[in-house]
Amino acid sequence: MTAVTEDRRTMVIALAGATLISFAPLLYIQSDTAPLTGAFFRMFYALPMLVALVWLLKRNDLRNRRDRMLAFGAGVLLAIDFLGYHSAIDFIGSGIATMIGNSQVIIVTLASWWLFGERPNRYILFALPMVMLGLLLISGIWDENPYGSDPVKGVIGGVVAAIFYSSFLILYRYSNRTQAPSVNLQLDATAGAASGILLVGLLPLSSSGIEPLDFSITFPGHGWLLILALSCQVIGWIAITYALPRLPAAHTSFAVLLQPILTILWGILLLSEQPSTQQALGMFLIFSAIIAVTLFGRADNTEIGA
Repeated sequence: MTAVTEDRRTMVIALAGATLISFAPLLYIQSDTAPLTGAFFRMFYALPMLVALVWLLKRNDLRNRRDRMLAFGAGVLLAIDFLGYHSAIDFIGSGIATMIGNSQVIIVTLASWWLFGERPNRYILFALPMVMLGLLLISGIWDENPYGSDPVKGVIGGVVAAIFYSSFLILYRYSNRTQAPSVNLQLDATAGAASGILLVGLLPLSSSGIEPLDFSITFPGHGWLLILALSCQVIGWIAITYALPRLPAAHTSFAVLLQPILTILWGILLLSEQPSTQQALGMFLIFSAIIAVTLFGRADNTEIGA
């Protein structure tokens, strides 16, 4: 197989994974579960599927115990991300919540500058005020009739999701220095996420406004969560985990941007979400910032302080 053919095949896998993941908010909404419950069961139902795949494929995994625990720890961070993201969806809709969450591109880049000395260029620094203004517009504080039951809480949930998703990506990346099999890596992270959500669910949450974890199995709600676990948490994420490290930078950028675009499209076409003019402008500012950082915000690998 030639290098060009291999790149095309890998790109198809990446785009298929991004497309599957773009349906995750829609499937969560259809489940009609609370944020904590939906987040837990999408992970819990994925675990036996991932265990079966690891056993069937029997790929050689060269990671040591420390790297496996790091991947598990990354999953714990992902648990908080999903709690914030699902809450944001409930408060402000799937499209806006996804756009806020994808501002993690900027957070990851800044964190990599601080942690790894990967110095960002001017595009990243210019993007920050655009994101801040976009968040203010989305929150509806200057809007007479913003979309969403509570846009301010939605923005807060989305920002929490972006911060913890950024933390997850950094630790997930660091835990996979030996290029472990995608299925094995996804199993460790998913187990960590399920454990983290379960731990949060055992805490007294009545005063926080977060609905407690509901272990009752009801249908069709849990049927939608099963579909979400299989399509997004297993197939979609394995495809993304496999493809992105193997793609050229330009192709990676396109694959990363496809998911939020499709999620916004599904929100408008399938869920009849109608952000206000100001909120649409805020989404445009954030999306423009994400494009600038993803396509042009390359970092230089220099030591901190050099």
